Amino acid sequence: MKQNRTNAMPWSSDVPQTATPRRWQTAPLSRRCILASASAGFGLFAFRALAGAEGPLPRHHHPGRAKNIIFCFMDGGPSHVDTFDPKPALKTHQGKPIGESAVTKRSQSSANRVWLGSPWEFRQRGQSGLWVSDLFPHLAGVADKLCVVRSMVGELPLHGQQNLLLHTGRILGQAPSLGAWVSYGLGTESRDLPGYVVLNNDWVPNGGLENFGSSFLPASHQATQIRARGIPVDNLAPAAGLAAQQRTLAKLAAQDREFAGLVSDPAAIEGAIANYETAWRMQSAVPAIADIGGEPEHIKKLYGVDSTDEHQRFYATQALRARRLVEAGVRFVEITCPSFDGNNSPWDQHGQIKKNHEKNALITEQSVAALIIDLEQRGLLDETIVLWAGEMGRTPHTPKVSDTCGRDHHVNGYSIFLAGGGFRGGFAYGQTDEFGNAAVENPLDIHDIHATLLHQLGLDHEALTFRHGGRDHRLTDVHGRVIREILA
Repeated sequence: MKQNRTNAMPWSSDVPQTATPRRWQTAPLSRRCILASASAGFGLFAFRALAGAEGPLPRHHHPGRAKNIIFCFMDGGPSHVDTFDPKPALKTHQGKPIGESAVTKRSQSSANRVWLGSPWEFRQRGQSGLWVSDLFPHLAGVADKLCVVRSMVGELPLHGQQNLLLHTGRILGQAPSLGAWVSYGLGTESRDLPGYVVLNNDWVPNGGLENFGSSFLPASHQATQIRARGIPVDNLAPAAGLAAQQRTLAKLAAQDREFAGLVSDPAAIEGAIANYETAWRMQSAVPAIADIGGEPEHIKKLYGVDSTDEHQRFYATQALRARRLVEAGVRFVEITCPSFDGNNSPWDQHGQIKKNHEKNALITEQSVAALIIDLEQRGLLDETIVLWAGEMGRTPHTPKVSDTCGRDHHVNGYSIFLAGGGFRGGFAYGQTDEFGNAAVENPLDIHDIHATLLHQLGLDHEALTFRHGGRDHRLTDVHGRVIREILA
């Protein structure tokens, strides 16, 4: 998608905005020096032209297969044994106690709980024969594009901690999110848009905004949020004309220049500068991306934008915007799920699992399948990774079998999938036991997934680092390995 370049700042040269990991930088001109010596308006907003914009191009450790990631975040934890991991033994043993041997700290479990079979049938789909349940009829249609990992293992069966682990690699957070690391490592291909965008649906997940934050990375790498309903981004339309904006920004420049001369590390000021610049250009770029009115009717119908269910319409709109964003050069896009019942963990069905999992599937799965189809028909799927994941799975057991029973928190073995970007399609990796209670073959943790995602983008997870607090930090900390068995 071609972007409108008429919104370039009149005081800034047309230099690509990219970020380069500091380990690769070769003594660029200090922004602090520029800010301390240049005139107010020029010193703030032309620094990229003088400093080389931190390197003219993103740097890769090795050739990358993919350029972008779209993360479909299924917050709350979809049930693996009701989606991608068929377990006939659950129906055979339904209602029988699980026993002490099935109890684990990675699950809400006790010996007197009972096994619960899936209310949906599983079928082998496509030419690959990948197992997908009837809960996901549209995803079943793209089964040959899906690489399902059935052996994910988490740390704690708690939403907040698992959300932070999924996003930042640490259960306590206090670290940059995956999207921030991708933006830091590769920058953005569009100078009019940020490198990391969250397509939100008016709620904050457990774990808070740290899930989308940049932490100790420069602030320019934190997520920009675009909402589904109403105005996409607050304060995007300028309250005053161009001349008034220029005067305001020049005043900010003078203040930042003065402040930069007083601090030993102007990194936070640098992040603010980059955000000012991006915000200026977003004034025309974001409305153009967010407006899907010009999309062909058959594409909007494919995603479900015409749905009579408002939550499905919201999600379909955001999924279509995700495709438009990666077309425009945004590196990392995350889509959250709408909450239809006020729960900020929409897939968290401790009760009414059949009713509410079906509602969540109605809202999301047509659009996710459409996204994969649309990317492929535009020639973008090979270079775009679609990641579908919740922070946990759900217990294959319940306190008591009933028409309204549900499943509880479970991180001892659960499923996610990846599509495109060089991942093996129509393929299942790893295995849980006969009840889906524990990963028993090729167990993986989120650090392995993070390492593999970065690898596909051309980044070495052990070399992509940022110096903070006296040591080099990385997304995977001291963990993670590239899972080559799931790569095409």
